[in-house]
Amino acid sequence: MSSFSITPQISPKSSSPVETRRLFSICASQRSSIPVGRLSKFRNFTSRFRMSIDNGSSNRIGAGDAVIIVDHGSRRRESNLMLNEFVAMFKDKTGYPIVEPAHMELAEPSIKDSFTLCVEQGAKRIIVSPFFLFPGRHWQQDIPSLTAEAAKDHPGISYIITAPLGLHEQLVDVVNDRINYCLSHAAGVSDECEVCAGTGKCRFN
Repeated sequence: MSSFSITPQISPKSSSPVETRRLFSICASQRSSIPVGRLSKFRNFTSRFRMSIDNGSSNRIGAGDAVIIVDHGSRRRESNLMLNEFVAMFKDKTGYPIVEPAHMELAEPSIKDSFTLCVEQGAKRIIVSPFFLFPGRHWQQDIPSLTAEAAKDHPGISYIITAPLGLHEQLVDVVNDRINYCLSHAAGVSDECEVCAGTGKCRFN
């Protein structure tokens, strides 16, 4: 699969947010390694997705539905706790009644644990959303296998595994916002963000 890369050209001499945005825009406008046809398919998928959430109730999260957001899992406790914080933000913003975190491995709760917890809260359909950027073995094999195993204990409960984040246009804004904030911290304007807090990593070397 072809890769999609955007490499901002950032130097200590051009660390202002305005200059960073200008450089980022220049780099983002460079030719992508994704064939035009494939990029068009991704854009069409985004459009179809946006339309689907505005159509009939069967295409939207409703009563009896639950969402499990799955990341890889880490031996680092702080990393695992960040998934809990994201799930809390996601639930608060969407208003979905049942949203649970799960780690594919290395930490609890497991996919099986979260699947059971969703059923105990009354879920009849479970949407498993991989918190991964791009499709790979975990999306192709590991998460489907673990979810199927979890579902064996709950006959009659249907589930679906959604696509990972992929080439969603709003991710450009997320990455750009992170870059600008880190540059602001490196310039002494902003405090460390929640990711780098206490690490001292966000600085020019």
